[in-house]
Amino acid sequence: MEKIQSFTQLTVWKKGHELVLSVYEATRDFPKEEKYGLIDQMRRSSVSITSNIAEGFSRIGKKEKIQFYYMAKGSLTELQNQLLISKDIGYLNRDIFTNLISKSIEVHKILNGLITSIKI
Repeated sequence: MEKIQSFTQLTVWKKGHELVLSVYEATRDFPKEEKYGLIDQMRRSSVSITSNIAEGFSRIGKKEKIQFYYMAKGSLTELQNQLLISKDIGYLNRDIFTNLISKSIEVHKILNGLITSIKI
């Protein structure tokens, strides 16, 4: 198996990046008054997921790596909360919500696996 040279080769980053792109797409049709509300929050938290994964990848020590991966998990949980709010107030239809929440759960599982593998 070939050694991973870049954070962009991590499955968790790839799946997280897909989630970011999907969030940007989904929030494009939100009401304009949400530009500095939910749109901004959801985009920032989704970008934070992959940014923390990237930064964690570049760290040498296990403790530091894990710290950034935990921050990514925090941003992921924040996004999941914002998705629920968006669905409940009618900004996201059921299909889009289901797609986004499924992607977020997948990223969460992969991230948990990565953290566990580093702890060993």
